[in-house]
Formats: sequence, structure tokens, C-alpha cells
Amino acid sequence: MLEPIIPGAAPLLPETISLFSVWLLGVSMGLTACTVTCLPFMGTWVLGRGGSNREALFDTGIFVLGRVTAYSLLGGLAGALGVWLTHALSGGVGNAFIGVASLGAGVWLLLPARRKAPCGAAQRGAGTPPFLLGFSLSLTPCAPLASLLAVCALSGGTLSGAGYGLSFGLGAALTPLLVIVPLLSLFGRNLREGRQWLGKWLRWGAALVLIAIGLRRLLMLF
Repeated sequence: MLEPIIPGAAPLLPETISLFSVWLLGVSMGLTACTVTCLPFMGTWVLGRGGSNREALFDTGIFVLGRVTAYSLLGGLAGALGVWLTHALSGGVGNAFIGVASLGAGVWLLLPARRKAPCGAAQRGAGTPPFLLGFSLSLTPCAPLASLLAVCALSGGTLSGAGYGLSFGLGAALTPLLVIVPLLSLFGRNLREGRQWLGKWLRWGAALVLIAIGLRRLLMLF
């Protein structure tokens, strides 16, 4: 079990907490809380986008990359700034980022559909909403994140904190979303097959859901 933040305990922490322990903490979150928290966002996104299975897997990978990037950055900041970062996140800044990212994803779905490249590559800019969603959802205050930041704050510096954050993020990357999201995309494609009109409604409906979730997150700040 990770120790709480105790003044003067900084020299002992790097010797008692290994990168593997932090990785396991990330795995425990990725297999549980991450799926519950993130599925409404990514599930809605892939249903609305209506891409291929390859695009859905690509979007999920970009989403996970956003989470790993966020945890690495948070770890580095916690190593440099100490426990101040924990207090800042508990003040609701995470909801602000999530709200803006969700609104952006919804607006992207409402934009006119872009033609794909001849090779079947993903639409230009399509990876941005999943990355921002993954990054922002990593800012949600929770017990595993608080434990990570406590470790990073007492780690002794920016690089060591970023190392802990990266290890945690790689553990959290092992999430059932890598399977569930592509399956939802396949379900959406089966619904659209032979029903061209349904594709437009799914796209608009998903956009409105993401926008509503984003507004709700922003209203939580007041």
C-alpha cells in the first residue's frame, strides 16, 4: 500500500516504491475505474464517427496515448511542484479540461464529413478529439491518481516524477477499452448497413450527447 504524504519522508520514498509497484497501480485502475469513466466518451465517439474497425482501433490507441502523455506530464509537474498539484486538481480543473474536450469532440462530429484519402487513411484531424479526451480524462481526481502524485511529489525531481507517471500510464493503458470500443464501432457499422439515413442520426445524436456531457462538466465548476 502506498504511504500517505508525510513531511520529511521524501528521502525514503524512492527506496520503498518501485516503478513496478506504480505500474501495477496503473494496471489496477486501467482494468476498473478507467473503463467505467471513459467508455461513455469513447463509446459515443466511435458510434458517432462511424469509421471502420481499423479507425476505431486507431482512435482507441490515440486515446490511450493521450492518457499516457497526461500521466507522464502530471508526474513531472508533481515532482517539480510537490503536493500543490494535487490540491489544484481537486479544485475542479479536471472537469474544465474534460468539458472542453467533450465539447470539441461533439463539434467535430457536427462538421461536414471529410473525404478520406485514396489509401483509406483516417480523416484529417480525427485523432485530435480522442487524444484530448484521453488527456483530459486523466485529470479526474481519484485515489490511484492521488497516490501517484504523492509518490511523484516526494520523488525528488521532475525527471523521476515523469518516470513514475510514465510507468503508471503504461499500466493504465492495459484497459478493456482496447476491445470494447472497436466492438462498439462494429455494432454501429452493422446498424448503418443498408440504412444510410441512420448514419446521419447516429452522428448527430452522438455529437449532442458529447456536447451535453461537456456542458454538464463545465457547469460542475459553478
